[in-house]
Amino acid sequence: MLKLSKLSDYAIVVLSRLAAERGEVLTTATLATETGIPEPTVSKVLKLLSKQKIVMSVRGASGGYMMDRCPKDITVTELITALEGPIALTECVDGGHTDCMIDSLCPLKGGWNKVNIAVKDALDKVALADLLIPVRGRKKLA
Repeated sequence: MLKLSKLSDYAIVVLSRLAAERGEVLTTATLATETGIPEPTVSKVLKLLSKQKIVMSVRGASGGYMMDRCPKDITVTELITALEGPIALTECVDGGHTDCMIDSLCPLKGGWNKVNIAVKDALDKVALADLLIPVRGRKKLA
């Protein structure tokens, strides 16, 4: 089974709050309270997303995090890469790092690349905006 981590699930929840207040700075404490996700987890998610420029970190007394990018312009591929690392269904795809004992004899060596590319291409076509559920009484998400 191909399964993303709980961290990716939490990231979508946090991003839905930031998208609802797009352009406004929210603290990790506020986001934790409003989402029910523990603050250390919110902080970890936001640091990873900030590193990949999906959200912006704002320093200072009024600091926190904000989303300045449009959710329509953020792909699921970007999110997965930011949180989980590069998309690779197996260790033996191009760019993968493996110490496989049968690497030199494997009849599938390189064959998984087609599948990996197809999955990545499909995820490139899905935007964050497609995943978000509008928050009642909040700004438009996209």
